[in-house]
Amino acid sequence: QVQVVESGGDVVQAGGSLTLSCTTSGFPFDDYIMAWFRQVPGEERERVSCINRSGDYAYYTDSVNGRFTISRDNAKITLYLQMNSVKPEDTAMYYCAASRNRGNNCQYFGATLYNYWGQGTQVTVSS
Repeated sequence: QVQVVESGGDVVQAGGSLTLSCTTSGFPFDDYIMAWFRQVPGEERERVSCINRSGDYAYYTDSVNGRFTISRDNAKITLYLQMNSVKPEDTAMYYCAASRNRGNNCQYFGATLYNYWGQGTQVTVSS
């Protein structure tokens, strides 16, 4: 049974830091491209960052580039998102997703190419 479980969401003040985790099971984690998405009610789901299978390539959307860091531990089958210098506009539900697509350039992977999703973890940034 596939499980994707996010954790670490919280209320944090602007300028602060937060680390999200995504623990997985039921699929070969090291053979999947992983990503973080976020969504605000009434808006489309936005891809925040993605990382290739080995962890040596990552993509970030412009609004978080330089502030967020995605990483993965294939031995622990866990994905992370280190969020620094957070802003009120980072407030959203954050989702972890896994894709078995064989391409390597995950920056071109839309949400429809992701096969497994978690239930999300809420991040709220207060000003």
